[in-house]
Amino acid sequence: MLFAFICTDKPDGLPIRKKKRPEHLAYLKSLGDALKFAGPFTQDDGETMNGSLVVVEAESLEAARGIADGDPFAKAGMFATVEIRPWKWSINNPDEA
Repeated sequence: MLFAFICTDKPDGLPIRKKKRPEHLAYLKSLGDALKFAGPFTQDDGETMNGSLVVVEAESLEAARGIADGDPFAKAGMFATVEIRPWKWSINNPDEA
Protein backbone atom coordinates (compact mmCIF):
# COMPACT_ATOMS: atom_id res chain seq x y z
CA MET A 1 0.00 0.00 0.00
CA LEU A 2 1.20 3.50 -0.73
CA PHE A 3 1.40 6.24 1.90
CA ALA A 4 1.97 9.95 1.39
CA PHE A 5 3.87 11.93 3.99
CA ILE A 6 2.82 15.57 3.90
CA CYS A 7 5.33 17.42 6.04
CA THR A 8 5.34 21.09 6.97
CA ASP A 9 8.50 22.67 8.34
CA LYS A 10 8.53 24.69 11.54
CA PRO A 11 8.86 28.43 10.82
CA ASP A 12 12.54 28.28 11.85
CA GLY A 13 13.19 24.96 10.09
CA LEU A 14 15.24 26.13 7.10
CA PRO A 15 18.64 26.06 8.87
CA ILE A 16 17.91 22.51 10.08
CA ARG A 17 16.79 21.53 6.57
CA LYS A 18 20.02 22.81 5.04
CA LYS A 19 22.18 21.09 7.66
CA LYS A 20 20.38 17.73 7.58
CA ARG A 21 19.60 17.57 3.85
CA PRO A 22 22.53 15.27 2.90
CA GLU A 23 21.50 12.80 5.64
CA HIS A 24 17.86 13.07 4.59
CA LEU A 25 18.67 12.33 0.95
CA ALA A 26 20.87 9.37 1.92
CA TYR A 27 18.05 8.04 4.11
CA LEU A 28 15.53 8.29 1.28
CA LYS A 29 17.91 6.55 -1.13
CA SER A 30 18.40 3.77 1.45
CA LEU A 31 14.68 2.96 1.20
CA GLY A 32 15.25 1.45 -2.26
CA ASP A 33 12.11 0.44 -4.11
CA ALA A 34 9.91 1.35 -1.14
CA LEU A 35 10.43 5.01 -2.04
CA LYS A 36 8.17 5.93 -4.93
CA PHE A 37 8.97 9.65 -5.13
CA ALA A 38 9.81 12.62 -2.95
CA GLY A 39 10.54 16.32 -3.07
CA PRO A 40 10.30 19.56 -1.17
CA PHE A 41 7.47 22.03 -0.98
CA THR A 42 8.63 25.59 -1.54
CA GLN A 43 7.68 29.17 -0.84
CA ASP A 44 6.09 31.13 -3.71
CA ASP A 45 9.60 31.85 -5.01
CA GLY A 46 9.86 28.19 -6.07
CA GLU A 47 13.23 27.88 -4.34
CA THR A 48 12.96 28.30 -0.57
CA MET A 49 12.07 24.87 0.83
CA ASN A 50 9.43 24.71 3.57
CA GLY A 51 8.11 21.15 3.65
CA SER A 52 8.26 17.73 2.05
CA LEU A 53 6.12 15.30 0.11
CA VAL A 54 7.28 11.69 0.32
CA VAL A 55 5.42 8.68 -1.06
CA VAL A 56 6.45 5.22 0.11
CA GLU A 57 5.17 1.69 -0.16
CA ALA A 58 4.65 0.03 3.22
CA GLU A 59 2.73 -2.90 4.68
CA SER A 60 0.74 -0.78 7.11
CA LEU A 61 0.22 2.67 8.54
CA GLU A 62 2.46 1.69 11.46
CA ALA A 63 5.25 0.64 9.07
CA ALA A 64 4.87 3.90 7.14
CA ARG A 65 5.02 5.85 10.40
CA GLY A 66 8.26 4.04 11.24
CA ILE A 67 9.75 5.15 7.92
CA ALA A 68 8.63 8.74 8.51
CA ASP A 69 10.00 8.74 12.06
CA GLY A 70 13.38 7.45 10.81
CA ASP A 71 13.93 10.45 8.54
CA PRO A 72 16.78 12.66 9.78
CA PHE A 73 14.55 15.71 9.28
CA ALA A 74 11.96 14.23 11.66
CA LYS A 75 14.63 13.17 14.17
CA ALA A 76 16.00 16.73 14.17
CA GLY A 77 12.55 18.11 15.02
CA MET A 78 12.31 20.13 11.81
CA PHE A 79 8.64 19.44 11.06
CA ALA A 80 5.73 21.32 12.62
CA THR A 81 3.36 18.64 11.28
CA VAL A 82 3.59 15.29 9.52
CA GLU A 83 0.42 13.88 8.03
CA ILE A 84 0.60 10.26 6.84
CA ARG A 85 -2.22 9.23 4.53
CA PRO A 86 -2.92 6.12 2.45
CA TRP A 87 -2.66 7.11 -1.19
CA LYS A 88 -3.74 5.54 -4.50
CA TRP A 89 -1.61 6.32 -7.54
CA SER A 90 -4.26 6.51 -10.26
CA ILE A 91 -2.79 8.65 -13.04
CA ASN A 92 0.66 8.28 -14.67
CA ASN A 93 1.54 5.35 -12.43
CA PRO A 94 4.63 3.81 -14.09
CA ASP A 95 3.70 0.38 -12.71
CA GLU A 96 0.52 0.42 -14.80
CA ALA A 97 2.03 1.71 -18.03
